[in-house]
Amino acid sequence: MEMASIYFVGTYSPIMCGIADYTSYLTRKSPSRRWGVLSFDLEKYGAPLSGNDGAHTNQVWYGIPGRHDFSATVIRDGLKRLGMEDGNTLLWFQHENGIWPDSQKFVAMLENLDIPKVVTFHTLHFQSPDTPSGLGRNQRDLLQSLLPHVDAITVFSDGVYYAVATAFPEYSDKVYVLKHGVHSHPEVSRVSRKEAREKLNDFLLYETDLAQAVKESLHKQRIFLNPGNVVIGQTGFLDPNKRTDLLYVVRDSLRQMIRDREIVAVRIGKSKDSVQRTYTTRLVQEQDCMSESIFDVWLPESMLRVAQRAFDINFYWPMECTQSGVLAHALGAGAIVAGRDLEGVGETLKEAGGLVGTDLVDLLLQMRDLILSPEASKEMEERALKYSAKFSWSKQAWRHYELAERILHPLYPQPLSQFPSSNEVSTIIVADRLN
Repeated sequence: MEMASIYFVGTYSPIMCGIADYTSYLTRKSPSRRWGVLSFDLEKYGAPLSGNDGAHTNQVWYGIPGRHDFSATVIRDGLKRLGMEDGNTLLWFQHENGIWPDSQKFVAMLENLDIPKVVTFHTLHFQSPDTPSGLGRNQRDLLQSLLPHVDAITVFSDGVYYAVATAFPEYSDKVYVLKHGVHSHPEVSRVSRKEAREKLNDFLLYETDLAQAVKESLHKQRIFLNPGNVVIGQTGFLDPNKRTDLLYVVRDSLRQMIRDREIVAVRIGKSKDSVQRTYTTRLVQEQDCMSESIFDVWLPESMLRVAQRAFDINFYWPMECTQSGVLAHALGAGAIVAGRDLEGVGETLKEAGGLVGTDLVDLLLQMRDLILSPEASKEMEERALKYSAKFSWSKQAWRHYELAERILHPLYPQPLSQFPSSNEVSTIIVADRLN
């Protein structure tokens, strides 16, 4: 019996979004010729592209007309074009409201697909006040109509698992925890923070289209080169929901707490639409950018991890904390993250040994203590790297196939010898956790 094939459905590179990246990372670690991707028409989807022409492979089909125009018929057509194998294929949807905005249509599509199927939910809550379980009200309604029509759903955190299983105990045997994959960047985690800062400084000066005045200011201020500077940084799209404005509140507060150190706040990331550009303009106007820097520039993956390593502390306090691709990069780079103790972000940071606070004052005190006790930084870096090894993309991809085998061949599942050794395969959390 051959190993199962998984066909992932959702956004995919070169579409620029976190879920497109997520699926891309999974497929890179999936068994050769045992995966495919059904994604959206690149010209009609309405999202920025990373600049290339898409994945040049016969394993990817960019044929779903758009986020408002999808159906079971379209999905079946894509599977035929990719050469679906009858009886040994599993559909795996990546769900987020912006990708599938019509919930009724999404459920109808699932109901009309007579193929084993799984949905990974990227943005479910478990601490919402809307419902007793902690799910958002709309999320509860969606799950109520969706769960009868899928073989399983996967979630990223234990908190979400309990919320769904509590709200729908009759379907708890369909709920699984598969943690968000984490990168491994040994080429970055092994370099010193000083070296990472030098690389980041050179990249911004010589490999970007930043305005000449900004580059001159960076060169003059030596933000990354002065050894006494404590750099509190943030990366990623300049989205208002990331609350970048709080980065400067943190800077000013730490300056009051630690008088003998120079605390610098740095924000590096691209504004990808008009809303983000307006927000970025406001931030620049509010800050003295001749001494503090907001770099509106795209960081390629290779430099994103370097930037996260270069910061003494990566500050992360978004409005929505369900999960984060930013953490996936930072932890694998051995970076220190200080973030909000809320939802999946809080759960991940606690498991990975980062700094977490239920409120900003709480987190500020922890950041102050870390700056005053630099020996603690090494321990935090080591805990982050252990977490990244435990939930590497390679291991998480194999866990997808383990679940696919359980669904497709419940009586004769693929022997575990086909997967990583038992000490590498975590137990997938199922309903008996509540017993």
